[in-house]
Amino acid sequence: MDKAIKLKVRKELNAQQQQNIIKLKGSLISRGYTEIIHILDQDDEFHINSFETPLETTNEVQEFITAFINKENLTDTITIFRK
Repeated sequence: MDKAIKLKVRKELNAQQQQNIIKLKGSLISRGYTEIIHILDQDDEFHINSFETPLETTNEVQEFITAFINKENLTDTITIFRK
């Protein structure tokens, strides 16, 4: 069974933040964690990006995203949560 992961992403981003978010999404796909990322509006401030990943990789994916957020200093830009 797959596990859904959601990312809450701020809409107002500078160019570097936008590039880092695209890099994160590309890394998730290229590493085989998911094939598609769905993007929905939450409100005027945030998008919700969600994707399914195999249950056995859920912790690995969450650790990868958390490390990426910390490395790229995106803690005020993106939040990870599972549904």
